[in-house]
Amino acid sequence: MARRVITIEEKIERQTAEVDKAKKKYEEELDQLNILIEQKKELESKELLEAFSKSNRTYSEIMEFLKTK
Repeated sequence: MARRVITIEEKIERQTAEVDKAKKKYEEELDQLNILIEQKKELESKELLEAFSKSNRTYSEIMEFLKTK
């Protein structure tokens, strides 16, 4: 049985399809990462607000502390 020779054009088409598939997967994973980062920021913001509410420091005191190096 004779083997069929794969042309360079066919190889390019196959590789292009693989790259497109990998790019789509990468973009989906990147979207998921961005969602998780936003969720983390929201949790940190809530924690910070709770800590502020429970403290006996004024807004000015906290802002001054945050501005110092």
